[in-house]
Amino acid sequence: MARPRAFDTGLAVERAMDLFRRQGYHATPLPLLTARLGIGSGSLYAAFGSKDGLYAQALERYCAALVADLARLTEADTDIRTALRALLLTLVADDVADPERGCLLVNAATERAAHDATVAQVRVTMAAAEAVLTGALERAAERGELGAGRCPVELARFLVTFVQGLHVMGNARADRVFLEGAVSGALRVLD
Repeated sequence: MARPRAFDTGLAVERAMDLFRRQGYHATPLPLLTARLGIGSGSLYAAFGSKDGLYAQALERYCAALVADLARLTEADTDIRTALRALLLTLVADDVADPERGCLLVNAATERAAHDATVAQVRVTMAAAEAVLTGALERAAERGELGAGRCPVELARFLVTFVQGLHVMGNARADRVFLEGAVSGALRVLD
């Protein structure tokens, strides 16, 4: 009879997610993972199958939270410029406060580009973020908040791309003034 699991797998995924965000997949060896998670390698393999399995769950959780947060922020009754400015400045503040934390989605897209399952998760997440932003921008267009001739799909694709670039610049230790200036420039695409 198998012994019951003696650790919280949800908490383990959260801790692994933070570690993968800070260090990346390759720079996070199994001994460091098991030490930070407070479990043995046998328990890790029993719960997640492998380091890849744990990474996949961490990435999936991160991506789901990212899209849910984006939907929550853009579905408010706030005009689109205010909502997007708040979202982007929150990202800037987070990156400036803890630049080593990084973005797991950016890490996944760059570090694991040869791993099909990771690439698929990144694509699904980018498509979901694009869909959320497209919906918000379509609603904004109906309210007259976008410049004439602005295409919500194109704007959403630009913003999805811009957010990833913003994270990269945060990782490169760009300062708050630089990043906030980039946000101001990016929001002009709505005019």
